[in-house]
Amino acid sequence: MASETVYIALGLGAAFYIAWNLGANDAANPTESAVGCGAVKLRDAVLLFAVFAAIGALLQGYMVMKTIGKGVVTDIDPRGALVASIAAGMWITIATWKGMPVSTTHSTVGAVLGIGLAYSLLEETHSQINWNVVLMVVLSWITSPLSAIILSIALYSLFNKLKKTLDKKTKNTNKIFKYILLFNLAFSAYAFGVNDVANATGVYVSVVSKIYGVPDKTTMLYLAALGSIGIALGALTWGYRVIRTVGYGITRLDYVMAAAAELSNALVVWLFSTIPKILIGYGMPISTTHASVSSIIGVGIARSKSLRNLNLRTIALIVASWILTVPAAALLSIIIYYILYTL
Repeated sequence: MASETVYIALGLGAAFYIAWNLGANDAANPTESAVGCGAVKLRDAVLLFAVFAAIGALLQGYMVMKTIGKGVVTDIDPRGALVASIAAGMWITIATWKGMPVSTTHSTVGAVLGIGLAYSLLEETHSQINWNVVLMVVLSWITSPLSAIILSIALYSLFNKLKKTLDKKTKNTNKIFKYILLFNLAFSAYAFGVNDVANATGVYVSVVSKIYGVPDKTTMLYLAALGSIGIALGALTWGYRVIRTVGYGITRLDYVMAAAAELSNALVVWLFSTIPKILIGYGMPISTTHASVSSIIGVGIARSKSLRNLNLRTIALIVASWILTVPAAALLSIIIYYILYTL
């Protein structure tokens, strides 16, 4: 019990580190469009993000926590949870330092998968990984970017028509769109909190509940609060690094494009978090990064009817970092777990 308590204490510290990484790398997802078009200053956007992400995490974060905590690997121990947190955090820190918007969801699921594989290799157990849940999560990674691109193109057309109508009636069109953008930013941050707080703390739901006998619902609320604080600190300290890459590096955004991209991102993330939870009991931990970047790519395509206004080099670097994320996080988990196992 004493050793388990030590692992849990260390693990919750690692979870806080993950949450800090979440804020640092993923603050870009709900904010980069509003910042990129000049509608709001970077610091103000980050403050809005921190507040509404916390609200989303506390109100609906449990929907995806269960998937990470009890879905991917059926019975994770304190040591495995600690290793998964460290491995995912290391990868995200490296990516954030380089300004690359990697998926914290991919990082976390990859790290948890690595633990499941480590169990099979070192503990001689073969029933730890729930491959049906993994398959559904992987499918959501494919469908969410496609959904974001299609939805952002449709929303761009809608907002563009709205702008033309407003231009005939008022000279304050940009001011109106600024308010729309602020609402979309808040909604997007809320959806982020719902989906992504699980990446920092979801792995500890099963561990804490089992060892201390705390009900899952109570455990998830406390973990959501811990994750919210870490996310806010990460956003306020290192969030600017990735915001600049995505907000300015993919395509030049105007108010209409930004409004469409922001709302598309928010809707995709929130719907993938809530609808599957209602239908099958597990909210899907999709990549908010993929949804966000894909939404910006979508409005870039919608505006020019081609790829010519997109910075394909930046997009290629981002996609390369996405591809590396799952195997890199899984490999780090296996290596760290092996080191601890042999001590």
